[in-house]
Amino acid sequence: MAMKYRYATREEIPADQAGLYTEREGAWMLDTDGVVELNRLEEVRSQNAALLKERNEWHERFAGIDPEEVRRMTEEKRKLEEAAQLKAGEVDKVIEARVRTVKGEMDRQLAKVTGERDALNQRLASLQIDQAVVGEATKRGLRSTATPDIMTRARSVFRLVNGMPTALEADGLTTRLGKDGMSPLSLAEWIEAQVTEAPHLFEANAGAGTGANGGASGASGLGVTGRNPFRKETWNLTEQMRLL
Repeated sequence: MAMKYRYATREEIPADQAGLYTEREGAWMLDTDGVVELNRLEEVRSQNAALLKERNEWHERFAGIDPEEVRRMTEEKRKLEEAAQLKAGEVDKVIEARVRTVKGEMDRQLAKVTGERDALNQRLASLQIDQAVVGEATKRGLRSTATPDIMTRARSVFRLVNGMPTALEADGLTTRLGKDGMSPLSLAEWIEAQVTEAPHLFEANAGAGTGANGGASGASGLGVTGRNPFRKETWNLTEQMRLL
């Protein structure tokens, strides 16, 4: 039987294939590179065909037309109209038309600069959130292959507010509260929830140890000291590498 690329729930996956799937985009996807769903491929093909058709139509419509010549003729027409208005004593109309032209060009340039600025700000915000999330999740034993998944999850929750990653509700405006129902949901608390909700993103012992000593309780096999090297309080890269 051919393997399916996507399952809606984990329970639908055949038992002997469970290890081959990972949770992404609200479903369980085959964990492989360079593979896409057939319907997505057909969608891309249809879009490409439509774009190619549109390009050919525009090419036929403007075949033989020199853009530079069109601009030159348009400028000559404008000068002739201005000359006629000046001759008729309509100086105000000439000035108004020139101001309108200059203002239109300035507005276009401003819109372009504003768009570029907003895009850069959005990119910077995404990078800052990604770095903060990955740094915090790594302390909890994030698997290297799960980095894209944890970043995607975080982007749907966190926004950069006053330079700090802030968890927001679905409306994108209301601050999401933590367990105490009073304080804003912190990044660390959100990561803790992911360890429980999506354990496949973390190493098997990421949630081990809840004692005050950072993991001595029930985690004696983690290291010589009995401390969990993946916890924030007892973070130890050397012990992590030794265990791995």
